[in-house]
This record gives sequence, structure tokens and C-alpha cells, in this order.
Amino acid sequence: MLKIVGVRFKDVGKIYYFSPGDLEITENQGVIVENAQGIEFGKTVIEPRYVDEEDVVLPLKKVLRVATEADYKCVAENGDSCQKAFLLCDEKIRERELEMSLVDVDYTFDRNKIIFYFTAEGRVDFRELVKDLASVFRTRIELRQIGVRDEAKLLGGIGPCGRMLCCSTFLGDFEPVSIKMAKDQNLSLNPTKISGLCGRLMCCLKYENDEYEQAKREMPDVGVKVKTPEGAEARVSGINLLSRILQVSLPEEETVIEYELDELRPYNEFLKQPAKS
Repeated sequence: MLKIVGVRFKDVGKIYYFSPGDLEITENQGVIVENAQGIEFGKTVIEPRYVDEEDVVLPLKKVLRVATEADYKCVAENGDSCQKAFLLCDEKIRERELEMSLVDVDYTFDRNKIIFYFTAEGRVDFRELVKDLASVFRTRIELRQIGVRDEAKLLGGIGPCGRMLCCSTFLGDFEPVSIKMAKDQNLSLNPTKISGLCGRLMCCLKYENDEYEQAKREMPDVGVKVKTPEGAEARVSGINLLSRILQVSLPEEETVIEYELDELRPYNEFLKQPAKS
């Protein structure tokens, strides 16, 4: 077992594990750590606890110290510098007429590197831009191209549901979302109905997907013949996956009757067949 603490470097970002050592660290406390970017400031989102070695990526780096007032002041100063850097970089992009859109700027805590996040339709030759920026900031410059989903996560906004975007409020990582998920949930396949602000399929399509997949394995397909509790032969004309309700039509009558799945189970031959994949 290893003692770890979970740290985030952005308000809504991936959680990274570090070793707290002998430091007394509480949740939502500022800490100074060393990661691939250099010396960074982050906040703890998981209090010190013990986990299996298989659950972490080794070697585990240590928390250097708990953040001091001077560290918080440095973070605030870096934030002000980022705003100025954003305006300057955006001006340089327009001057060189580069087909890219600046999204965000981030200084490392120790100011050894400044990262510019941008979006673009394709590859961009920004070598001259890097030279312009390096001559002004006199530190390491990194231009990082991000996707539209990452852009929405950084900028935030209000989704079609009327709430703040999931990605900018609580989602740490993006999970794959497919059009099949929308089909399984009987949603309209109109792109404007199932796409988020980023233009990609909404992340929330994934939330209930497991429940729909489980229901599909238990329920018959439309068109399958069944027997009603009264012994009449019928055909499935509609299904409500989440409610586990079947709509069946009787061939001799122009009526549609609803039954719960459990009501048809003793008479339904499809349940004796292997589950659909």
C-alpha cells in the first residue's frame, strides 16, 4: 500500500497522485509539486490515503511543500502576467495572419515556461511566432494545439440543458462518445439536438449508456413474437428500455397493449435464447 494525495492543477482537470511524505495535508489545500512541466502549484482534491500500488503510476513524486502566502501571491502575479501575455500573443498572431485561434495562456509556477493553447483547422507554422514571443518573454515558449472539446472545457459555457458545461464543472477526462449511444437511447439524430457547444456529441450521452445496454440485453427487439399473459400471440411493436415496458400488438385486433417485462417472462421464448451482444 502507498500513501497518496490527489492534486489538480486546474479547477476542472485530471487528478494526479503524489506522495505527501510526512506533510500534514488537508483537502482543498494549496501545495507545491514537481511534474513534467516543472515546479507547479496545485490544490489537493483527495486527502492523504492509502491505495494499492497497482492503482498508481510509479515512481510517485513527493509533494515539495504546503503552499505559503508568498506562493499564493506568486500564483496571483502569474495570473496577471498570463492576461498580458494573451493580449500580446493574440496581437502577434494577427500581425502574422496565422490561421489559429488563441484560447488560453498558462505560466508554470516557477515561470520557467509559458504555454499558449490554441485551436486551428490544420497544421500551423508558428516558428516565427515563437521567436517573437521568446524575444519578449525571454523564457521557454510552448505552443500547444488543442481540440474543440478541450477549448470548451477551458472557456466554459451553458449547455442545451441550461446548466454549466459538464466538462468545465466536474469532468476530469473525456470519454469516447458514439452515435450508437444516441440510437440506443432513441434520441433524435439531428446534430443540433445531440451536439454540445464544442460541436461534438454531448458527453452526457455516455452517462446512461450502460443502463440502456443492460436493458437491451434483457428486452426483445421490435417485431419479435411473444405470448401475452392471457395466452394470445402478439408481436412487439415498441419498447421502453428504462421502464422495462413492452408495447405489443395483437394481429386480430387493431390495439396496442403495454406489458411490463416480468409479465411476459413466463411466456416469452426469446428469454430462453442467449443474450444479444
